[in-house]
Amino acid sequence: MKVCGVDLKGNEAVVSLLSLVDGMFHLPDCRVRRLTLADTSAKGLKSFQSTFAKLVADYKIDAVIIRQRQSKGKFAGSAIGFKLEAAIELIEGLNVVVMSPTDIKESLRRNPIAVPFSETGLKQFQETAFTSAYAWLMKNEYASQDSGEL
Repeated sequence: MKVCGVDLKGNEAVVSLLSLVDGMFHLPDCRVRRLTLADTSAKGLKSFQSTFAKLVADYKIDAVIIRQRQSKGKFAGSAIGFKLEAAIELIEGLNVVVMSPTDIKESLRRNPIAVPFSETGLKQFQETAFTSAYAWLMKNEYASQDSGEL
């Protein structure tokens, strides 16, 4: 299974690809590390959505994991970030999961990342996207194993 972790910051979608094959993790090369929304009009959003959909199709991504942002308070996500999230969620036929920071922390607590992030070859700004993808893959992997034992 190949997933794309997404961390939405301002007008950017930071991405990190991660796959799990036979219990082994792989970090596929990706032509982009982030997608930027330059124009917040409907035309700009459609362009962003089309670019993201092309990325998903080109890399044969099975699911997109977006780290949930707060809707209010000091660390609330921006209005543009929520537009980006909606644009991604509305891509036809795409499995999009919005994962809460609490669920991510719980999954990481149960299944810590085996290597230091600095050794992954990813850029520091991709860490949140990577950990979101990793946490979901681990949660999904163990949920499917648990259901298979019944």
